[in-house]
Amino acid sequence: METNHSPLRRQLMLGAASALATGAMAGPWGSAFAQSGPLKISHQFPGGTLTEGDFRDRLCRKFAQEVEKRTNGALKFQIYPGSSLMKTNAQFSALRRGALDLSLYPLPYAGGEVRELNIGLMPGLVTSYAQGAAWRNGEIGKVLTGVLAEKNVVIVSWVWQAGGVASRARPLVTPDDAKGLKVRGGSREMDMMLKEAGAAVISLPSNELYAAMQTGAMDAAMTSSTSLMSFRLEEVSKHLTTGRNKSYWFMLEPLLMSKQVFDKLPKDQQQVILQVGAELEAFGTQAAKADDAQIASVYTKAGAKVYDLDEATVMKWREIAERTAWKDYASKSDTCAKLLELAKKVPA
Repeated sequence: METNHSPLRRQLMLGAASALATGAMAGPWGSAFAQSGPLKISHQFPGGTLTEGDFRDRLCRKFAQEVEKRTNGALKFQIYPGSSLMKTNAQFSALRRGALDLSLYPLPYAGGEVRELNIGLMPGLVTSYAQGAAWRNGEIGKVLTGVLAEKNVVIVSWVWQAGGVASRARPLVTPDDAKGLKVRGGSREMDMMLKEAGAAVISLPSNELYAAMQTGAMDAAMTSSTSLMSFRLEEVSKHLTTGRNKSYWFMLEPLLMSKQVFDKLPKDQQQVILQVGAELEAFGTQAAKADDAQIASVYTKAGAKVYDLDEATVMKWREIAERTAWKDYASKSDTCAKLLELAKKVPA
């Protein structure tokens, strides 16, 4: 009979340990905790530096730098822009499993997986940055934070962005303009509103918009002011409707963290993560507003015609949204209905 100290026993144990180690180093889909390296931050946006480039990438870099500083290097980070670590649509489920540590992620992209999260891009619901910011500490923020916690995700930093429309052949300003256009709205609810206005809808992440516009597979793209510039859509557009004065398109794009990863950190490191995340929200708002203002000159310089929205036009879109997207969303679950009612109570 073999004993625990026999050569065969030792060989089996070494083989098992080797297999575990190999599995632990299997890359982004392996266990985040078997890795002793830096925490991974993934996003779909173009990479840059601390001071140059897409502000969402810069926010991630500022976050990483400040948390590392305040934890005296106990926490380090590696940033993967441009969906270079994993595909855009895979990031939320990876966070839930603990296979990805952090992601700056448009919340409604996860709406197919967690339908309540479509509240993050509900047309006409949020119409100003101040209104969006009020979600954080309001009752809706508590409920939404709870929904994410149940799905194993923590909101680290609340980031809102206004958006507009880039189009190839003709402008998309009023609902009447939508008829016959192939449009990317950015969420299921935006798509419902667009369909009601007569458009055909296309669902794509931001980093795939340029190719679709270039080939004519899509006529118009609704996305944030930052993405309208970062993905160089002015090169394939003749018209721009901005979000600089008024907008019915406001998306919640928070910095998210896997709750599995967060819960395993010491309390003091958890506190630093949340403090730095909260402090960076002012930077996010200022940078988003700056992009809203800058976008007109970028598109004008490229030869596009620029249009702004007025209150009456925003209300026309909102009326369509209320009878289609809002109504449909509220019917999906009691939590959806509650989130919508709480959001409607936040003053504009």
